[in-house]
Amino acid sequence: MSKNLSVVMPVYNEEECISQVVEKWVVALDKLNITYDINVYNDGSKDQTLAALNQAAQKFPTLKVNDKKNSGHGPTILLGYRNSVNYDWIFQIDSDDELGPEKFAELWSLRDNFDFLIGIRDGRYSPLPRKVISFISRIVVWTFYGTGVWDVNSPYRLMRAEKFKDIFNAIPSDTFAPNLIVAGMACKKKMRIKQIQVPYKDRQTGEVSIKKWKLFKAAVKSFKQTIKAAF
Repeated sequence: MSKNLSVVMPVYNEEECISQVVEKWVVALDKLNITYDINVYNDGSKDQTLAALNQAAQKFPTLKVNDKKNSGHGPTILLGYRNSVNYDWIFQIDSDDELGPEKFAELWSLRDNFDFLIGIRDGRYSPLPRKVISFISRIVVWTFYGTGVWDVNSPYRLMRAEKFKDIFNAIPSDTFAPNLIVAGMACKKKMRIKQIQVPYKDRQTGEVSIKKWKLFKAAVKSFKQTIKAAF
């Protein structure tokens, strides 16, 4: 019998907060009587993230640590998705503590009537370049896949595994932002979609990995890949 839930969490250089983030999610999930694993993927961190994860795994048996060479956030997420298709549900969350577990119980309680449940980041402040990229991401998805998801790249998404298995396998492994395609395909295939507001807070540790002109370069690559995958 498959477990209810796989939590896919990509991690890169988050030694200052990862132990606390994992503990928050363990506490929240344990309250819901869920059979679950937190599948953390250490994407070649250069700090002590892996050591912190291994230590946390001794305390929390539901934490499964996967160590891998650095390939980037998107390919790491996609790997986690593909490795989780034998669960009933897949939930993706980032490791930076910008989105906490406070609203997960609500999301989980709604699952029976939906295939794709996603959090809209509420209270998020972004500098102008990121606002522009977020806007264009939304327009790209809406134009080539259909409307239905507002925060198309939100890292707070609960997916019915059987509905997404073929989608995950069809996305190229080196895709920079697979979550755009996943959101788009949920719209294109007319899945049952639910969106809720999720409180967002700025990261308190670490730093954003892509900045300035590299951000725009990555965005252009992402848009091209997203459009190509629509056909």
